[in-house]
Amino acid sequence: MASDPDAATETFVEHRNLLFTVAYELLGSAADAEDVLQESWLRWAAVDLDEVRDRRAYLVRIVTRQALDRLRSLGRRRESYVGPWLPEPLLTSPDVAEDVELAESVSLAMLLVLETLSPTERAVFVLREVFGLGYDELAAAVDKSPAAVRQIAHRAREHVAARRPRGEVSREEAGAALQAFQRAVETGELQALADRLAPDVVLLGDGGGVVQATLEPLVGADRIVDLLSLRMPILDIESIEQVMINGWPALIMRIDGKINTVLTVRLDGGMITGIYLVRNPAKLSRLTEPTTITR
Repeated sequence: MASDPDAATETFVEHRNLLFTVAYELLGSAADAEDVLQESWLRWAAVDLDEVRDRRAYLVRIVTRQALDRLRSLGRRRESYVGPWLPEPLLTSPDVAEDVELAESVSLAMLLVLETLSPTERAVFVLREVFGLGYDELAAAVDKSPAAVRQIAHRAREHVAARRPRGEVSREEAGAALQAFQRAVETGELQALADRLAPDVVLLGDGGGVVQATLEPLVGADRIVDLLSLRMPILDIESIEQVMINGWPALIMRIDGKINTVLTVRLDGGMITGIYLVRNPAKLSRLTEPTTITR
C-alpha cells in the first residue's frame, strides 16, 4: 500500500485537472477520461510514495498508460460506431482561451486531427507538444526508448502539421463565422453563410445512431447549403447561443429546453472548411457547467 494514504490523496487531487486533461486529449471523451482517472487512482493508491521522485510525472505516466490501453480498445469500438464519430464537446471557461497552445490542442478540429495518429504517436505528440514532457519521461510513459520516442515525435509533428489549418485563426474570426450560422438559423437566410463556406467544406454530424445525423461526411458548399435549406425549417430550434466549447467559440442549440446540438467550425484562410455537429445525447451531458482544462 501507499506509504501515506493522505499524501497520496492530496497529490492526486492537486493534479486531477491536469490528469483529466491528459486523458481527455488522448481519448476525446470525457466519460472515458473519467474512467481512466478512476483506474489510475487505484494504481496510484498502491504506490510507495517514498520510491517516487517526481509525483506529477509518475501520475502522468500512470494515466498515459491507462489511456493508451483504453484508446486501443476504443479504436475497435469506433469501427462499429453509427455514422461519423466526433469528440465529446466540453463547455470551458474563458480563461482556457488565454492559453493559446492548450486551447488549440483541445479544439474539436485538432482532436479530429489527433484521431488520425496511432495511439502511441498521439500520446507522444500530446505529452511532448502540449505538456512539455522530456524524452526520458515520454519513454517511460509509452514504454519506448528515448531514441524511438524522438522518431515518433518527429513523425507525429509532421503528420499533424500537414493536417492542421494553415496560418493562425482568431477567436474573432470563429465568432463571426458562427454568427453567420446563427443568423441563418434564426432568419432562414443562408447567403451570408454560403459566402463563408470553402468550396470543399466538409460537414460531419455525430448522432451515434441515436438521433438523426448525416451518416457519411457531406462534402461541398452547395450540398451543405441545400441540406441546411431543407432541414432548418423543420428543426424547430427554440434557442441558439454562442458559448466557449473546448476553448473556442461554438453554438449550442436547444429544443424543448434541452441541448440538442453543439456546432463548431474549422477555419482555414478565413473560410469555413469544417462543420462539426455533435448531436449524440450521450456526448451532451457535461454541458451544464464548465469543465476545468489545464496543464
